[in-house]
Amino acid sequence: MHGLPAEVLSALLLVATLAWAVARPPRWPEAVVAVPAAAVVLATGAVSLAHVREEAARLGPVIAFLAAVLVLSKLCADEGLFHACGTWMARRASRARAEARPGQLLTAVFVAASLTTAVLSLDTTVVLLTPVVFATAARLGVRARPHVYACTHLSNSASLLLPVSNLTNLLALAATGLTFTRFAGLMALPWLAAVAVEYVVFRRFFAADLEGREEDREAPGSLETPEVPLLPLVTVVCTLAGFVVTSVFGVEPAWAAAAGALVLGARALRRGHTSPRGLLAAAGVPFLAFVMALAVVVRAVVDNGLADWLGRLVPDGTGLLELLAVAGLAAVLANVINNLPAVLVLLPLTAPGGAGPVLAVLLGVNIGPNLTYAGSLATLLWRQTLHQHAHPVRLREFTRLGLFTVPPALALSVLALWGSLQVLG
Repeated sequence: MHGLPAEVLSALLLVATLAWAVARPPRWPEAVVAVPAAAVVLATGAVSLAHVREEAARLGPVIAFLAAVLVLSKLCADEGLFHACGTWMARRASRARAEARPGQLLTAVFVAASLTTAVLSLDTTVVLLTPVVFATAARLGVRARPHVYACTHLSNSASLLLPVSNLTNLLALAATGLTFTRFAGLMALPWLAAVAVEYVVFRRFFAADLEGREEDREAPGSLETPEVPLLPLVTVVCTLAGFVVTSVFGVEPAWAAAAGALVLGARALRRGHTSPRGLLAAAGVPFLAFVMALAVVVRAVVDNGLADWLGRLVPDGTGLLELLAVAGLAAVLANVINNLPAVLVLLPLTAPGGAGPVLAVLLGVNIGPNLTYAGSLATLLWRQTLHQHAHPVRLREFTRLGLFTVPPALALSVLALWGSLQVLG
């Protein structure tokens, strides 16, 4: 199948795949539609077997990394690392409230969510940290809304710092040829700019919630000192150092993540705290299959005309205006077809321009998704977490908050990226 029929079929299957991912019923994985869709585009010839193999080779290390990080994050949660984080946030907010400085829990959540996203990836923030934030807010008797919204926004916008913070970053790292430390150096200022804009907007947007309380009771005067589990913390630090080392020697970061997961996994198995089946469940195999299948469907769309159309929209050059245009295009595309397909489509078009345009794409696909539910996979996971806690999500409020945060965060981050490129080259 070629020409218009292949183009229409590929586009319809991509829409169906993303629509299912957004609205899927509980207990039904995203792969239920994505895998058959990938099989259809392959069987009909809308995408060639050679291109499917290319996608598998490109995404294989990325998917392996994601699986290892998901297992590592789950084991850290089982060891109590996130509980200790919640206790730290509660202690900070409790002391602050005693001093009549409301909103300090939000500050603590911003710190915890930004660091968790940067080091353990955005999925860890939405899946593991968000429930901790719910529990912490309930413990202090404060309104949970601004704090859980911070988790989803920072899972996207705070995922700019390291190559391992987001699947999109790993794909971009491969396209640019940058080292781990070089990537982090160029993205440090954009990361700080995005988080700072989010914080300022959140303080004003949720001002009434930050002043109010859920219950008519005083916040606890004292809380126990958090007992930080040493081995998980050391393992995370060593894994992060491993990312740097593997980058220097040209080794995939999945090996460092796998080593960290192996250390904690062996300990958990020895103590009987988990099982091989539990570790496999933590790896999120259905979600990994969804990512691979989605890439195949996107490749079919690209092969059948989308790349040519977008190629006319991507500007040449690496000046400030060109970077703003690339980031804006990426943000729009992320909200139309989701951020992972958007980065898969845009990387081949921007990679010839060097690191600047590719990193501008990352700013668009990582910050832009805060505008709509369908913008990123992390937001979809976050919505599921909120439904489990019977916490309503209002589309109008989510969109209004996105309109206040995304444009200034994107503009300032692009300006910071441009400045970093001028200084670091």
